[in-house]
Amino acid sequence: MPKRPKTLTLGYFAHNLGIVFGLVLVWRGVWYVLDWIDAACFGGNHTWTAIAGIALGLSILYLPDKDLKEIGKL
Repeated sequence: MPKRPKTLTLGYFAHNLGIVFGLVLVWRGVWYVLDWIDAACFGGNHTWTAIAGIALGLSILYLPDKDLKEIGKL
């Protein structure tokens, strides 16, 4: 018996919208914490947290599978 295609329902969209909304709120909170660290520790200079953020982000993308193929998907 062939599988029926999934129907797109309001619940499906609401669930995915909730996930996106949650991710944006986390991202916004992290952004404000990093701005506070910049102001408190570096006199408002964003250079050090930007460099550290890039290094940490690349490490998170690289370490699980030892490649950066995820960047190519952008």
